[in-house]
Amino acid sequence: MEFTGFSKKTLLFLADLKQNNNKEWFSAHKKEYEELILNPSRAFVTEMGEHLQALEPTIKAIPKINQSLYRIYRDSRRPNAIAQPMKERIGIIFWQGEHKRMQSSSFYLHFSTEELYVATGVRWFEKPMLDAFRSTIKNDAKRAELANILKVIKAKNKNYTHLEKGYKRFPRGFHADMQHADLSLYKGMATYTKFDPHLIEKGDELIERLYTVYEDMLPLQQFMYAVSLRVEYD
Repeated sequence: MEFTGFSKKTLLFLADLKQNNNKEWFSAHKKEYEELILNPSRAFVTEMGEHLQALEPTIKAIPKINQSLYRIYRDSRRPNAIAQPMKERIGIIFWQGEHKRMQSSSFYLHFSTEELYVATGVRWFEKPMLDAFRSTIKNDAKRAELANILKVIKAKNKNYTHLEKGYKRFPRGFHADMQHADLSLYKGMATYTKFDPHLIEKGDELIERLYTVYEDMLPLQQFMYAVSLRVEYD
């Protein structure tokens, strides 16, 4: 299936889902989900993946659920899980590395009726990745390198930004007198930007805009991939 953009009905479907977030409604509209979201998402992963592999040949672009695509159903087993059974935003990920896709450096996006969110890096750290990140930036040169990467990315486009700090106290081995010590206060390390969600309806333009963003943010992708190579799992 060639990717030509998502249908103009896709966001309308998500709006209806938002108003009818229950298994009965979704079961009755599953064919629409497949036609408006699942099938074009698979085509998008294939098309976008070929472009991203020109930037990073080992990027994984696998057009399957639990690979580059996410399940529409929420995981109700998680602590503090949202009561609504279906996700109201559609996530897609292209990751690099052999670890968990969400704990590997990645090119990521999600779209909903409110926005198209586009990000690069690792959006939150589990403990092994957090440990590897902090171990990396204990090195003065690596902290300076990361600080410069973030500065250069933000200078490329005023709409580029990065995650906010998640901790208030410096972890062991870091202190306020260290240059760029604030980098140790992050719970994830990713840069991102947002677009009007209707961009998903414009096939070639969507691919081109995303490629530009991901190319601009590539240095962070590469930095975080190097961090992921230091992760030690039990």
